[in-house]
Amino acid sequence: MSFKTITLASIYELQGFKEEALEIYENILKTDPDNHEAKSGIKRLSENAKTPKPATTNIKAKELFIHASSQEELKTFERWLLQWN
Repeated sequence: MSFKTITLASIYELQGFKEEALEIYENILKTDPDNHEAKSGIKRLSENAKTPKPATTNIKAKELFIHASSQEELKTFERWLLQWN
């Protein structure tokens, strides 16, 4: 059984596994063509391939994800992931 979800794709994206994240987003769209998050993920990855974000921003977000100690910190991380929409 495979759990290919938006959350897993987002984690892959954060860890730098862009191809794996893109594959998950594309698979999600096969079963749910109107999935806004998957469409945004594909768009974000396509744009990032053209203009990569500074590494320091990614490191800070990774640290926030790993060490989040509250729901608000997780929301901050989620906003960081969605900033490229």
